[in-house]
Amino acid sequence: MGVPLDKASFLALFLQTLFYGVFFTLYWLTLFVLFKKTGIQQQLLIPVATLLLCIATAHLVIDFVRGLEAFVFKVNTIGADVYYSNLASPLDLASKALYITQTTLADGVVVWRCHVLNHRSRFVAIPGCIVLLVNAATGYYVVWALSRAYELSNLSTAASGCITTFYTLTMFVSVTCTISIAWRIYHTRRFMPGGLAALLPVFIVVIESGALYATSVLALLISFLVGSNGEYILLGVIPPIVGITFCLIILQVHFHVGGNSLTEQSPELGGIITSLFRGRSTQDRNFTMQRMAVHITEETEIDQSDMMSGKSSQPVSGGVFQL
Repeated sequence: MGVPLDKASFLALFLQTLFYGVFFTLYWLTLFVLFKKTGIQQQLLIPVATLLLCIATAHLVIDFVRGLEAFVFKVNTIGADVYYSNLASPLDLASKALYITQTTLADGVVVWRCHVLNHRSRFVAIPGCIVLLVNAATGYYVVWALSRAYELSNLSTAASGCITTFYTLTMFVSVTCTISIAWRIYHTRRFMPGGLAALLPVFIVVIESGALYATSVLALLISFLVGSNGEYILLGVIPPIVGITFCLIILQVHFHVGGNSLTEQSPELGGIITSLFRGRSTQDRNFTMQRMAVHITEETEIDQSDMMSGKSSQPVSGGVFQL
């Protein structure tokens, strides 16, 4: 038996309030961390985090007002179930528009992270921006279509297809960028010793790079396709989840969550993760090149010293295979 619409909406409001409290707490922790940073960390990350919080706050306020109207002010006139069935309600349309804005902003951050990690490649940025623009246009078209459909049964086939497309593109962007980030870090880590322990940083990055967000969108898509009212629960929960995911990534980088293997055992891997928020994508390559230059210099000095003294070259401890 499916969940009734009024109960699903009430549960969505409860869970949204719960997740918003988590997001609000993490936001202030993140703000405290970012105020100590400089450069892009203050110029970009603080405004994005603040904007995510403002959108999530506005979304929660609108849903709270709708809950008061459905369960308090209009409960004896039209009822909560009929109230939430009106898709053309101005408050419902505003809530949907804020949801689309929040998810589009989150997808933009994910694409930017993938772009930075892949050495600012245009092959990542251009397709990502195109998908974001198409997805945003599709989402706002859905809002316009909902303004003309007073009930879910009156929703046109084109609007239903656009809703499916929006959810699918959102999940596609999140999953694709997450897999790309995980593969980039695994590719750097796979030649280092450690066995199965080398996979631990990969799993950490996958989880904190949007796995929670991607799973929520997948559940939202499935619930819409099967016609479940659980869709409304996820529509209320996802906006704060977007902010939670964003803040967790920054806090993980700052506090080095996941063990010393991220920074001490693998400086290259730590440099890659940190470069996501420092704007540097070649730190690991530059570090390797500098070490190689030292080796070449040492070998040249040894060869020249042997030639001048007329001695044959001897094995030197700490040669090319060291460090």
